[in-house]
Amino acid sequence: MSAKGIFITGTDTGVGKTVVSAVIARLLRERGIDVGVMKPVTSGCREVHGRLVSDDAELLCWAAGTDVCDRDTTPYLLREPLAPSMAAERDGVRIDFTAIKGAHDRLSARHDFVIVEGAGGLMVPLAGGLLMADLAAQLSLPLLVVTRPNLGTINHTLLTTFAARQMGLTVKGVVINNYPAQPDPAEEYAPHLLGSLCGTPILGVFPAMKAADQQLLVTELVEAVGNHILTPFLLKEIDIA
Repeated sequence: MSAKGIFITGTDTGVGKTVVSAVIARLLRERGIDVGVMKPVTSGCREVHGRLVSDDAELLCWAAGTDVCDRDTTPYLLREPLAPSMAAERDGVRIDFTAIKGAHDRLSARHDFVIVEGAGGLMVPLAGGLLMADLAAQLSLPLLVVTRPNLGTINHTLLTTFAARQMGLTVKGVVINNYPAQPDPAEEYAPHLLGSLCGTPILGVFPAMKAADQQLLVTELVEAVGNHILTPFLLKEIDIA
């Protein structure tokens, strides 16, 4: 039987998909769930001792307690910090959805739940006119949308959830990331407006926090949201609790 899973996308690059994905992986792991993680395509990778390394994948694997060297976790590692289709072209690589689907199937066979983190947003091009949204559809996974709280987020989030539904994707909910302790007027009203307009529940409001490194940030966020009133709803909606 295939594992349950979720495809985590964002309204844009830099909204904190990886941190949110890592927090969810850690929350599941703390609840005794054998969770696998996958970053199908990563551009802008570092080269270490002749091997390309994804910082995002390293954080996800640390959170889940899995092996970052498992190639099923990172099927495509690309050098240039460009849209994946362009980065792949520069590296002479063709991104193959069938290969990604095979890697996902193998992870699903080994884990109870698999978190797949996309790159950028749903409309990011991957190969031959295929978009990140097409990859989510290929993997038959529902979406969790990560968004920001500040001015402009209403438009970006509604566009993302609308486009997802137009493409036949199921949106489980939205997580607002990096919410400030002292929100300005736009940030103060964002959760209410998003909850009432985007047609999908707000499943988390992750606070803005500073930490020395990403692992410490994830650890502190897990402590901050672990007992939050929304967390059981988040886990229930992604079919865990």
